[in-house]
Amino acid sequence: MTKKVYVGNLSFDATEQQVRDLFSEFGKIESIAMINDRDTGRFRGFCFVEMEDSAAVAAINSLNGRVVD
Repeated sequence: MTKKVYVGNLSFDATEQQVRDLFSEFGKIESIAMINDRDTGRFRGFCFVEMEDSAAVAAINSLNGRVVD
C-alpha cells in the first residue's frame, strides 16, 4: 500500500529534485506531483509525494515542521 503525503509551504523556487532528495532517505518514492498554477504555470508552493506507508510515516515524523531553504 502507498500513501500520498501533502507537502506544503515550500519555496516557490523548489524543484522536484529537491523534494526527491529530501524524501528519498526514507524509502522509495512512487511519484511526486508538483502543483503549478493553471494560468501562469508557476509552482504554487506545495506538492504530493507518494510512497510506501511505513516510509511515508517515517518521513512525516521526521520532516514535520522542518525548515528547508
